[in-house]
Amino acid sequence: MSTSQAHTRAADKWANDALRRDEQRRADGQVVLVQPSTTSFFRTWFASRLLLFALVSTVLYYASLALNENPLDYASRTRRLLSKFPLIDGHNDLVYLIRVELKNTIHDAERFTLGEGLLSHTDIPKLRKGQVGGQFWSLYIPCTGKGDFNTPDDTVRDTLEQIDTAHRLFRQFPDVFHYCDNSACARKAFKQGKIASMLGAEGMHQVGNSLGVIRKFHELGMRYITLTHNCDNVFATAWNTVAAGKPDHGLTPFGREAVQEMNRLGMLIDLSHVSHNTMRHVLELSQSPVIFSHTLAYTLAPLFRNVPDDVLRDTARKGGVVMITFVERFLTQDGRKTTVEDVADHVLHVVQVTGSWDFVGIGGDFDGTPHLPKDLEDVSKYPNLFEALMRRGASDADLAKLAGLNILRVWEENERIAKRLQRQRRENEATWSDRLWKQNYYGLPFIRTSVVNP
Repeated sequence: MSTSQAHTRAADKWANDALRRDEQRRADGQVVLVQPSTTSFFRTWFASRLLLFALVSTVLYYASLALNENPLDYASRTRRLLSKFPLIDGHNDLVYLIRVELKNTIHDAERFTLGEGLLSHTDIPKLRKGQVGGQFWSLYIPCTGKGDFNTPDDTVRDTLEQIDTAHRLFRQFPDVFHYCDNSACARKAFKQGKIASMLGAEGMHQVGNSLGVIRKFHELGMRYITLTHNCDNVFATAWNTVAAGKPDHGLTPFGREAVQEMNRLGMLIDLSHVSHNTMRHVLELSQSPVIFSHTLAYTLAPLFRNVPDDVLRDTARKGGVVMITFVERFLTQDGRKTTVEDVADHVLHVVQVTGSWDFVGIGGDFDGTPHLPKDLEDVSKYPNLFEALMRRGASDADLAKLAGLNILRVWEENERIAKRLQRQRRENEATWSDRLWKQNYYGLPFIRTSVVNP
């Protein structure tokens, strides 16, 4: 018997008992007053309230059945949540796998079976099963290992090829991917049932020591750049430099120029992979909120790759977002096998330190790492993390922020600030102070009346 049926029967029983009592009193010769009395008024009032309560209970009961809102049915809650709010991941390296394994070729349907399934972490069936609503696709080119930053290399060319591959990929699967270069587009794509697809570069070593290249990358649709990968560059110090016992110089003077220009462009500044002092220097300087596209909490796993608590608090103070990654070797210090619960620990640590769910997101790093936690083995497994957090008491409103609302808020704020800064100043024409300018005039005319050491 349902709760509403029980309340209805209780009300009926109360009314019938009252009638039998009155009949018995008449049979015994007692006077039963017909006019309303306080007692009869109370009985009538109470019975009507019971009936109303029964009716409301019935309506709510069947409404809950229709909505399937059992709070302990975590799988159903997650499916419903991710159908209403976009799950936007901050970092996926599929485009780099295409470069390494297929040399940037995607039109051979026998070799590149993205629509049917791949052995790697990412393909269309897995993305759909994981209810992915948006993805920042990483355009990664490895560090060159060169000691002299003036030594020419191919990283700008290779990054341009990555941009080209990504755009061709989106065009090849137009029913699945929707390329976006602004936050409003990402929201619209999700509503249309497509995966909003954005671009980010994983290291400023990929910009050829040039603010001009950053501007051109932005024009080509890139919307974040990680300040360093696993190597120092002319802009900043990387985490592994400090891990090797070398000084943490943080941002360079030219790095400060880059931060200001990225703010002006609306290019999100990604602080994954950078040293702790680089994090702190950027947070002091940046006018726009920053992101960590794929990182973890230093307190839980004290590796220089991860974010210390003071930086977590400053990131929140500046309105940024820390997107938790699934890379197993950074989840713990002891290198043990991990599970989805370890990732949940890092999410909840960020929430605890910042005091809110407003500053945490997800950046799995799928296809960019060989080892992942149990129950997070590929992009189809995202729902397992949401269910784990629900078991620990996270509300649907909390998890909507984690899924994608936080990164969208940060992106929108960067766009808003960029519009203001573009009205206030023109392009930053600063260049790296140690740059070697290769030139030969061969008798060409000068553009100035006098030139000293052209």
